[in-house]
Amino acid sequence: MAIFITIIYVVLMICTFMCLFRIAMGPTSADRIVAIDILGTVIVGFCCVVILQGGRNFYMNIAISWALLSFIGSIALAKYLEGKGLDE
Repeated sequence: MAIFITIIYVVLMICTFMCLFRIAMGPTSADRIVAIDILGTVIVGFCCVVILQGGRNFYMNIAISWALLSFIGSIALAKYLEGKGLDE
């Protein structure tokens, strides 16, 4: 089980670096928005792996909160880049 968890950590770290690269070097702002959203999903994945490894259930609350904030942030950033207000 420990090698499986280690492999998952390595894959998530590779995904994190790929997202950070896309955020820094993305040709368009839409690419950067998608990379930020995927990075939020990867962080939720890290929380889920910690739950599997340690059995601490309060990380599930962190994962759900992070996913919700990531979603709302992506929508707000997309509306800003589109030139609309948040109330439209």
